[in-house]
Amino acid sequence: MKKFLIKGIVAGAVLLVFSYVALYLLVAFFPGLAELYYDPIFSMEGDKGVMYFLHPFVLSFALAWFWRRFKSLFHGSFWWRGIEMGLVYGLIATLPCMWITFSSLAVSASLVFTWLIYGVVQAMVVGIIYAKISP
Repeated sequence: MKKFLIKGIVAGAVLLVFSYVALYLLVAFFPGLAELYYDPIFSMEGDKGVMYFLHPFVLSFALAWFWRRFKSLFHGSFWWRGIEMGLVYGLIATLPCMWITFSSLAVSASLVFTWLIYGVVQAMVVGIIYAKISP
């Protein structure tokens, strides 16, 4: 259990840093896309802001369970195993979520596509960390 907690906290901290880097890259390289976040549909009022910053830890602990359960199915170097886990997660979780998000909410296709890519890359980062820490 201690190793599970350490892995989750380490991966969550790395994802939190990654999210800040991704935010700055979005603003620097895709300012038009970044402007879409000024829509009133995106609200950071009240306690919801804290939930946003806890997301990397929620995701890292969920993927820690996934890794512990299915790591034997991934083969190759730790890089490839992590990338493969991210792609699997993207296919079974992120893609269906983004599909329903785009089909039911008034958000642009470019915004949803970047969320899809971001979600898959997040899972790859966590997968690489877990493949290195807990082969």
